Amino acid sequence: MAQKYFGLQWHITDSCDQRCKHCYIYAGKDLCKNNDLPFEKLSVILQDFIITSKKMKRTPFISVTGGDPLLYKNVWDFLELLKQNNIKFAILGNPFHITDEVAMKLKDYGCINYQMSLDGLEATHDFIRKKGSFTATLSKLNCLRKAGIATTIMATVSKSNIDEIPNLVDTVVKYEVDNFAFARYCPNPDDFQNIVSAEEYHEFLGTMWEKFISYKDSHTKFVLKDHLWTLFLYENGLFNIDNVENPKDLILDGCRCGISHMTVLSDGTVYACRRCESPIGKVPEESLYDIFFGEKMKQYRQYEKFEECSKCKLKNFCRGCPSVAKCLSGNFYGKDPQCWKTIK
Repeated sequence: MAQKYFGLQWHITDSCDQRCKHCYIYAGKDLCKNNDLPFEKLSVILQDFIITSKKMKRTPFISVTGGDPLLYKNVWDFLELLKQNNIKFAILGNPFHITDEVAMKLKDYGCINYQMSLDGLEATHDFIRKKGSFTATLSKLNCLRKAGIATTIMATVSKSNIDEIPNLVDTVVKYEVDNFAFARYCPNPDDFQNIVSAEEYHEFLGTMWEKFISYKDSHTKFVLKDHLWTLFLYENGLFNIDNVENPKDLILDGCRCGISHMTVLSDGTVYACRRCESPIGKVPEESLYDIFFGEKMKQYRQYEKFEECSKCKLKNFCRGCPSVAKCLSGNFYGKDPQCWKTIK
């Protein structure tokens, strides 16, 4: 049986062409921090990640991102290392530096998926990201397709664009995007007005489910990324836990924080989750293995502390998004603000 993956989301650079209004990791979005580690340190961290994955009997997988990872000054040297170590990877990036030649190089180095963002229709997306970004994103899909790299479009759902996301599905299907998914906005402290209510989000999932079903025979695969999909499907009789045997009360699905992935920022800071401020160590000064099994990471595995989820029969399958809760209340185990079950 094939080994399960251990994932690393690796922000190899701060440099970015966009100034996204909902960027949740880097403060001071108008400035580049210039904290990128030299290539030599990236090489050390990579070997540490490979060793960590072997110790855990997992297959290493890296989501290479930034900033825009193609702006890292030694990006091709770094990707050559991944190729030498036979590590498949995905790119989470922008469209601005993709050409036919670049796409073919990425494929040769082992890139299996290139993820870009669309956060609404053109005017809304360009307001959130950068003028011209919407058109540029759609225009580069063909470059990636010709190179044999799968494409993913990701949307971040907030008050400002929730009404447009269903219509965005029409666009991604038209352009034959391979995968489409969305995640919820993790609020910055000065932007809580963009939070969607639980009732609104519940209705939104219903609308999106109908949209996905209407396109079930299309080329595009719809990825149910948000863990609240589990609650939605359960309530609609499409997800059954009654026959699941779990005598040890193991976590079987839902949020993977502290279970199967970590995030490394461009200065080597390690986060438990990429979606909220959650520092647990620093590489290469510490090993990823020691960080993952260290006391700071254990703080993100205390499932009995969930204020609402610990009382829910779906605790082992869902738990919503703790990072959204942390961004809003400061408590990783607080109430998920979009979980409609807890307001009944």
